[in-house]
Amino acid sequence: MIREPAEALDSLRKQVLAEHSGLTLTKLYNVRETILSGAPLSPAETDIRDRGLVLILNEHHEAIDTAVAAAYGLPADASEEAILESLVTLNRERTREEKRGEVRWLRPDYQRPRFGRDAATGEQIAAAELLAMPAPIVKPSFPTQPVERVATVLAILAASDVPLDAEAIALRFQQGLRIKPAVHGILVSLTRVGEVSTGDGGGSFARRLRATG
Repeated sequence: MIREPAEALDSLRKQVLAEHSGLTLTKLYNVRETILSGAPLSPAETDIRDRGLVLILNEHHEAIDTAVAAAYGLPADASEEAILESLVTLNRERTREEKRGEVRWLRPDYQRPRFGRDAATGEQIAAAELLAMPAPIVKPSFPTQPVERVATVLAILAASDVPLDAEAIALRFQQGLRIKPAVHGILVSLTRVGEVSTGDGGGSFARRLRATG
C-alpha cells in the first residue's frame, strides 16, 4: 500500500534530477515547503515548481501520508492528539510483546541471523542500524503528516545515546530551524504522556527507560 506511491515518488525525483542538472532535492523541497506554507512564489521558485514537477511530487507525498496513516489504522485527517495516543499505545504493546520474547522483525532474513532472538529488542536493533548508517549527502525532508512526524522524532530519540533538544533534531532535516517549533511541540506532548523525559526543564529530551522485571 505504501510501496506504490513511494516508488512513484522515487521515480519522479530521479526523472526530474536527470532531466534538469540545475535542480537539486533541496531546491525542490524548499519550493514545496513554500507552497505548503501558502506564501507566494518568486519567479525563480515558480520556475523550479514547473520544471521540477513539484505539485506532482507533493501529490505523491500526500498519497504516502494517507497510506502511512492507514497502516496505523488512522484516518488521513486524524488529529495530532489521536495520532499521539495511537502511537503511544502501539509502542507500549510492542514493549510488552518484546518482554515476552515476541519480536516483530522488519526484515526477518537479515535481522534474525545477525542479532539472534535474544540479542536485542526491535527498538534497539533499529537504533543500532540507524547509528551505523553513514550520514546521507542530502538531508531528508521532515514529514508533513503528523503520524510520521511523531514516529520520526521517537525514532531519533531511540537511536541517540544522549538527550537531544528540538534544534538538534530539526537540523537533521532539510527544513532546519524552520521546524524547530513543531519538533519542540512534539517533544512536549511526548513528555506529557510519559514516552520521553527531560532532566533540564524542557531543554533536552530522551526516551524514557521503562523498568524491567
